[in-house]
Amino acid sequence: MQYLLFICGNEIGQPDGSNADLDNDPELIAWDKEIAEVGTRHLGARLRPTSDATTVRVRDGEVLVSDGPFAETAEQIGGFDLIECPGIDDALAIAAKHPAAPFVSIEVRPLWPA
Repeated sequence: MQYLLFICGNEIGQPDGSNADLDNDPELIAWDKEIAEVGTRHLGARLRPTSDATTVRVRDGEVLVSDGPFAETAEQIGGFDLIECPGIDDALAIAAKHPAAPFVSIEVRPLWPA
């Protein structure tokens, strides 16, 4: 089964989008390698800040476009990982090993089968 891990945290005080610090993070590199070696990680990336987001809504046939995120929240999705593993317990174990887990929340959500 496939799961999407949403890496969520507070953007305030975070770097302005530079990947330099995370691209060289030994813990993140080791986690990526471990997950990739067992064939469970398919894709992952950091997201640009919510200030770069654009939201599209269609209401009564009218397309409404606005700058910024869909909703105001205390935490924002800062990145994601798409993994594949036998079940939810395995997905939770993978999420718990993520180097950011001690200071962010990681939402683990199963995908509908294709």
